[in-house]
Amino acid sequence: MSLRVRLAAAALLLAVAALATTGAVAKYELTKNGTVITYDRRSLMIDGRREIFFSGSIHYTRSPPDQWPDLIAKAKEGGLNVVETYVFWNIHEPEKDVVRIYNFEGRYDVIKFFKLIQDNDMYAMVRIGPFVQAEWNHGGLPYWLREVPDIVFRTNNEPFKTHMEKFVNLVVKKLKDANLFASQGGPIILSQIENEYQHLEVAFKEEGTKYIKWAAQMAIKTDTGVPWIMCKQTKAPGEVIPTCNGRNCGDTWPGPLNKTKPLLWTENWTAQYRVFGDPPSQRSAEDIAFAVARFFSVGGTMTNYYMYHGGTNFGRTGASFVMPRYYDEAPLDEFGLYKEPKWGHLRDLHQALRLCKKALLWGTATTQPLVENVEARVFEMPEQKVCVAFLSNHHTKDDTTVTFRGQQYFVPRHSISILPDCKTVVFSTQHVNAQHNQRTFHFVDQTVQNNVWEMFNEEQIPKYKQANIRTPRPLEHYNLSKDKTDYVWYTTSFRLEADDLPFRRDIKPVLEVASHGHATVAFVNDVFVGCGHGTKMNKAFLLQKPMDLKKGVNHIAILATTLGMQDSGAYLEKRQAGVNLVQIQGLNAGTLDLTGNGWGHIVGLVGEEKQIYTDKGMGSVGWKPAVFDRPLTWYKRRFDMPSGEDPVVIDMSPMGKGFLFVNGEGLGRYWISYKHALGRPSQHLYHVPRSFLKEKGNALVLFEEEGGKPDAIMVLTVKRDNVCTFMSENNPAHIRSWERKDSQLTAVVAGDDLKPSAVLSCPPKKTIQQVVFASFGNPLGICGNYTVGSCHATRAQEVVEKECVGKQSCTLDVSHEAYGAAPKCPGTTGTLAVQAKCSKRPTPNAAAAQ
Repeated sequence: MSLRVRLAAAALLLAVAALATTGAVAKYELTKNGTVITYDRRSLMIDGRREIFFSGSIHYTRSPPDQWPDLIAKAKEGGLNVVETYVFWNIHEPEKDVVRIYNFEGRYDVIKFFKLIQDNDMYAMVRIGPFVQAEWNHGGLPYWLREVPDIVFRTNNEPFKTHMEKFVNLVVKKLKDANLFASQGGPIILSQIENEYQHLEVAFKEEGTKYIKWAAQMAIKTDTGVPWIMCKQTKAPGEVIPTCNGRNCGDTWPGPLNKTKPLLWTENWTAQYRVFGDPPSQRSAEDIAFAVARFFSVGGTMTNYYMYHGGTNFGRTGASFVMPRYYDEAPLDEFGLYKEPKWGHLRDLHQALRLCKKALLWGTATTQPLVENVEARVFEMPEQKVCVAFLSNHHTKDDTTVTFRGQQYFVPRHSISILPDCKTVVFSTQHVNAQHNQRTFHFVDQTVQNNVWEMFNEEQIPKYKQANIRTPRPLEHYNLSKDKTDYVWYTTSFRLEADDLPFRRDIKPVLEVASHGHATVAFVNDVFVGCGHGTKMNKAFLLQKPMDLKKGVNHIAILATTLGMQDSGAYLEKRQAGVNLVQIQGLNAGTLDLTGNGWGHIVGLVGEEKQIYTDKGMGSVGWKPAVFDRPLTWYKRRFDMPSGEDPVVIDMSPMGKGFLFVNGEGLGRYWISYKHALGRPSQHLYHVPRSFLKEKGNALVLFEEEGGKPDAIMVLTVKRDNVCTFMSENNPAHIRSWERKDSQLTAVVAGDDLKPSAVLSCPPKKTIQQVVFASFGNPLGICGNYTVGSCHATRAQEVVEKECVGKQSCTLDVSHEAYGAAPKCPGTTGTLAVQAKCSKRPTPNAAAAQ
């Protein structure tokens, strides 16, 4: 018979009666009425009790507050007991020493975020940094730091340390005032200082070593009552715990040199962040599960998924070239929807590891080689008859069968099988039993309703004499913009005589503009001549475009654009952007170098200064009927909110490059014209949180740099309502399935005598309305594109429809008997493939209207 174990009850069934400790224990018991956090080599401990931790990164700044409760609840439902976030200095203190503009409101209300975590009975990890990298603009450091005299970032530099300590103390005080540290009864069990510093310590040498020791001492002095950590810092000073970041910390990291500190994994990358020009990023659920199981099998007791939900880099918050869509391939996608099977496969892994908790935390570990590249890692407590085994196959191409303690086990390639009793496989990292789903985007009527566009040109192309900042040579971009805008105009004028110009009309001079980054749009005598850009890997670039020149005075205007400030590396304060060389080639006298010709600079755009992307600012300029495919043009229209609750997106495919706003909220930079190697833009769909919208008359405003056709922009909604399963009856015994009852997930654990089963589950408030495909035998394809194979049970569709239609979730036996399939059909794999369609049950009135 199956054993049905509720998640809440599982922890009680596996509770440890006695506590045995090994090695030194560090205590952080500094305040009353709180939780005592300690650690030894085996794990962090909560009030003296060892524990295992499954954590996920969800950044409060990358999702609107109305989504936070749902994201945190889904993380808990996925088996996490910790939520991690960075704290972002540059959004909390955008201006130097101006207390009244410290920003902890709305999307930046980190206190509210942590309280929601606590409301869900979860722990939290705060990574204060305050340098965070995080693919965040300037790595989280505010721009004004660059203007502090004699400053050098992240080394033994007094000006930097002064400001860093002040901000760290500010954050710690706010968290303490809200009683958010575990020592005060709050959720925060770990705090991080600095971030991935080890390679900078090499660059700064002795000054780097002095700095990291100072940072550790400064953090500990704040008396948070919880341990401090440093990621990627093997020699973390004193009581600070070093942690690992990467994809395979179970194989690439030996753990802290100090053997009294536990093995903690602060960044397990669930995919790869993407920049403009990157193709899609993938990391399979199977590979992540293998890495986590491996880490726990070698003594690790905490992993943090980076990211569990990536969200969106709204406005100008993304670092250099980083797209607004952040870690869309995480277990919860950009919109907060379940990405299956990644979310479900990791949920099953967490439950399997919890079944092993007692042995992992208190057992004696041994390793037994089985065959080449296959081993058993065993944790035993013989006196209590507790035994856990991990059977690890490190072959990347070859499945194998091994004998372990007198029994044979099939272990697929690149997989780990988990045996919580050293006998029964309850989970294989390579066998995905979780359902799959497919994301679909749906056209809405708001695309064509009132699709009337107006435009505002950025007035006339500026001339040198109009510039209010004039210098002999072009100035550095960041020092001009002070990170308030992406845009700076560079202008100059020069005179030519008739005999300077080429004699042949079919030969044109060439404008050559060298820039440190990141993109430029060039005009000569008010005529658009072209645009150019660098890349994330090579930010410096050269624009070379033919142009028409005339006898007399000629005018050059170059709009230089940045796509965020860089977010990593030594001497970050010295990084530059903007125009640094301008020449004209092809004149009769040879190359004309205009770099020292005298340059005017205008910071920002007219539309930005007047904030014409807001309702208040729109009336400050004259809009007129839109003419499309023009550079440097603001466009606007109104649209109503699409009905329903599904996330809303804007399809920007017909545009070039620019910036997008809805109701004054910046949705981020778009760059459709920059295509990756597969011939498509890296991102063309942009998330519009429903909390940004009102029922009627939403203002969609964009600034287009190159040219495009905004009337072809589409408003869409996004769903993950196509749910699928693809499972073989030959799967080993495992956590068979999960059932949702009264908003709780119940694990159904298989025994030796049970066949696998598959569960299809719709999102909340939706039920299975249609079975799109069902086959048992040897079906082919992927979710959304299944086809019948040479073996197919004709009753499959009927059986699945009877069991599933009209239900929020259903459980299907995976066996040939259930579908009347021929067990010896040539080529059969005994596989069930189903695709079902979820939707809201029609209301009686709606049904009558149809």
